[in-house]
Amino acid sequence: MAELHTPRSLIVTYYGAYGRRTPGPVPVAELIRLLGAVGVDAPSVRSSVSRLKRRGLLVPERTADGAAGYALSADARQLLDDGDRRIYAHEQPRGEAGWVLAVFSVPESERQKRHVLRSRLTGLGFGTAAPGVWIAPARLHEETRHTLERLQLTAYVDLFRGEHLGFAATAEAVARWWDLAAVAEEHERFLGAHEPVLRAWSARSDTPAEAAYRDYLLALDSWRHLPYVDPGLPAELLPSDWPGGRSARVFAALDARLRVAGAGFCGVPAGA
Repeated sequence: MAELHTPRSLIVTYYGAYGRRTPGPVPVAELIRLLGAVGVDAPSVRSSVSRLKRRGLLVPERTADGAAGYALSADARQLLDDGDRRIYAHEQPRGEAGWVLAVFSVPESERQKRHVLRSRLTGLGFGTAAPGVWIAPARLHEETRHTLERLQLTAYVDLFRGEHLGFAATAEAVARWWDLAAVAEEHERFLGAHEPVLRAWSARSDTPAEAAYRDYLLALDSWRHLPYVDPGLPAELLPSDWPGGRSARVFAALDARLRVAGAGFCGVPAGA
């Protein structure tokens, strides 16, 4: 997870944090103002919005006063709702125990769909238990179902829930199913970029809206990818020096300090 914040990613992050809570579509001029606060110029905003429209995530709508604007599509809202359960996991009770298995078989004549399946399951945080057998914590089954239905891939996949019964210890198996060293590096990268930001905010008593918005949007843009790289494996199955808990605490603290203050810069109604 690189710390390069692309315009398209920042727009999605903005809609996830604030844009979907505004009444009506977000005017293009407002998108340009809000993305400008995190260093994105107007041409980049316009071209990125066009790409998101082509992908079916944004739909053009006129505001109440007739200005051009964009609202989220139904698919985009479902994606963001699913993402909330991961991104803001610190606000929610721990999910069910056990595992969800995705077992798929795709005919050679449709091998492109096999590539899409592998890519999407990886993007959801699944590890590989065996060829064609993918595994993730059981609490991800609903999001997995939504994703497969949206991509019309359900005909090729069966989903199962269960527990690991051996023969290797589950912690040993988990280390085979996921590249834990690579996941730990992503946590360390997030900490390197955003732990100093949290320290700086902890040292001040005021929370100006624009500064809060800027630092929160950048932190969220970095963080929201991490719960997909790291699907939230049980702590007892991870190395004792696992950095995931620390990075989650840093994001939770930034979220608590900055999210509501940043809403003031976006014009999001209080309590939305």
